[in-house]
Amino acid sequence: MESRACSRVACQASAVATLTFDYSDALAVLGPLAVTKSPHSFDLCARHAQLTTVPTGWSLMRHAALGGDQPER
Repeated sequence: MESRACSRVACQASAVATLTFDYSDALAVLGPLAVTKSPHSFDLCARHAQLTTVPTGWSLMRHAALGGDQPER
């Protein structure tokens, strides 16, 4: 798998996680870096993955490999 940069503006760190959204369930899922890049997801470095929050009313589910396995509200 090729190295990809973090999707955050001006961040050149290597991505380690992928953030996807399920709008119908107001759910954001943060998991290990996806094998392929998708225009509908965001690749994040370790720092930005750790700092990720979601809007009020949404849940954030972190994959166990990223330090969590319970949805955050």
